[in-house]
Amino acid sequence: MKENQSEKLKGTGESVDSLTNRQGHPVTDNQNIRTIGNRGPSTLENYDFIEKISHFDRERVPERVVHARGAGAHGYFEAYGKVGDESIAKYTRAKLFQESGKRTPVFVRFSTVAGAAESPETARDPRGFAVKFYTEDGNWDLVGNNLKIFFIRDAMKFPDMIHAFKPDPVSNLSNPERMFDFLSRTPEATHMVTFLFSPWGIPANYRQMQGSGVNTYKWVNKDGEAVLIKYHWEPLQQGIKNLTQKEAEVIQAKNVSHATQDLYEAIERGDFPEWELCVQIMSDDDHPELDFDPLDDTKLWPTDKYPFLKVGKMVLNKNPENYFNEVEQAAFGTGVLVDGLDFSDDKMLQGRTFSYSDTQRYRVGTNYLQLPINAPKKRVATNQRGGQMSYHVDLAPGQNPHVNYEPSVIGGLKEAEQIGKVHEPHYNDKLVREKIDRTNDFGQAGETYRSFEDWERDELIGNLVEALKICRPEIQDKMLEYFTNADEEYGKRVKEGLAQAMEMSKDSNNTSSAAADEAAHKAKQMGQEADPY
Repeated sequence: MKENQSEKLKGTGESVDSLTNRQGHPVTDNQNIRTIGNRGPSTLENYDFIEKISHFDRERVPERVVHARGAGAHGYFEAYGKVGDESIAKYTRAKLFQESGKRTPVFVRFSTVAGAAESPETARDPRGFAVKFYTEDGNWDLVGNNLKIFFIRDAMKFPDMIHAFKPDPVSNLSNPERMFDFLSRTPEATHMVTFLFSPWGIPANYRQMQGSGVNTYKWVNKDGEAVLIKYHWEPLQQGIKNLTQKEAEVIQAKNVSHATQDLYEAIERGDFPEWELCVQIMSDDDHPELDFDPLDDTKLWPTDKYPFLKVGKMVLNKNPENYFNEVEQAAFGTGVLVDGLDFSDDKMLQGRTFSYSDTQRYRVGTNYLQLPINAPKKRVATNQRGGQMSYHVDLAPGQNPHVNYEPSVIGGLKEAEQIGKVHEPHYNDKLVREKIDRTNDFGQAGETYRSFEDWERDELIGNLVEALKICRPEIQDKMLEYFTNADEEYGKRVKEGLAQAMEMSKDSNNTSSAAADEAAHKAKQMGQEADPY
């Protein structure tokens, strides 16, 4: 077969496996640039070299500001056709959920939040859990984390939070004092801090962790009636597993990509990870009987009142064929919903809905939705034209290519028919800039602390002491106040641990974490001297 194909190219100097450049020109020498003599200066018209090196210079798009380090896989979502024991049509008209056994293709990207693209996967950090459903009505992106809550409840604070968690802009060193400087003035973060500094802050890998939509969404039925929804991914046969700080350090010393490796190898050997999608349902009102606002993403909905109801399962059974094309260029957005799904007034969700898609247009390009990994698996017809890297026009069959606007009577696109009644929530209030009324910043943090096993509480206290011991006293004092407000024992144990740690270490000139400072100091003392050569 190969000889016959080579024969077809006879006279061109090419065979089917010949190297070409992007213009289709055959490359006859891929080892040497053109020079004046074999050791003289190169010439400017080195086209093959210039094309090759200029593309190489641009092989990396700007990495994500958050969730830069990630891994991904393909699979499918299989609907149960019910929500718990009820017909799912009672709550949502979204087509992917309606039929038992119906499968929808998915692509999932797991990630860490704060680290750069090559950062270790053992970091104490939330894990991203983003799922792209390629439904018959277009794409649905369910973008969340492994932990079910978040640090802040208002999107205005998000850039400051990430800046505080990132390395110092002068030294480029990570320093927990920066993080706790921000957190000590953000009382609603106490619940998330309690999870993050416990073993739940370092999942063992991507397969053995939970996922959550974090924010509150809505489901809408055929009559336009809505309910509030929380989404949760629960691992099936692989279970849940977390690491202690010491276990993570042992792994990190030998492998900074252990979670990517674990996911890839599991799928390659046919050990396909599975998660069950569960939802919590709440009526669409402000629920004055609760001591928190159900739109507050720093809070858990109590499962005794709002149980987890199963709606389907997800199986990941195929690795990417190319990491960059699929995992790195995969673009998700919380605003990507299909009919039957809707937004709530969750302030973080509202802010994320603009930010996520805006980031992808900057990072990947105006036409990022034309890339195969991001494109819906259904017809697309738009009046959007041009832009960087546009490589096809979204024309409908028979559409007049001269008409890129609507309305039109000369062959342009038409509006689609609305199926199902539109959900139209009613508003009657002032336009203000205020925080929500029921903040209750510490109640659930205390409940979470008390729900931990003894070893989990020990790990939490030790990790907090290690991070806080280099912080200024005013930062320590505020965090101790928050922990005590959550639970008296919680605050007392951190205070006692800090006092002991401060007595042992009088050095307050830290530029990074205590462990990083110690490592930098040891590096000066270790190693072998060498003579110059």
